[in-house]
Amino acid sequence: MLNLEQIRTIVTTVLGINENDVELNENSALLGAIPEFDSMAVVSILTTIEDQYDVFVEDDEISAETFETLGTLHQFVIEKLAA
Repeated sequence: MLNLEQIRTIVTTVLGINENDVELNENSALLGAIPEFDSMAVVSILTTIEDQYDVFVEDDEISAETFETLGTLHQFVIEKLAA
């Protein structure tokens, strides 16, 4: 099963931030809270998730709530994998 650490690694890698320099947990805010987390980061994160987990994300499946916290992003990916 996909764990939160895997999503955390994707986010920090795409954003180009050191995992040790930022405290990201399930409740950590993403969109609007991390300066590097912009619309291009959203696209890059989704592309990485699609490539790594062999899923396809439709445009209408994405909302601001998906990227509200690390936990909501994690839950979104779990649901995509279960579909």
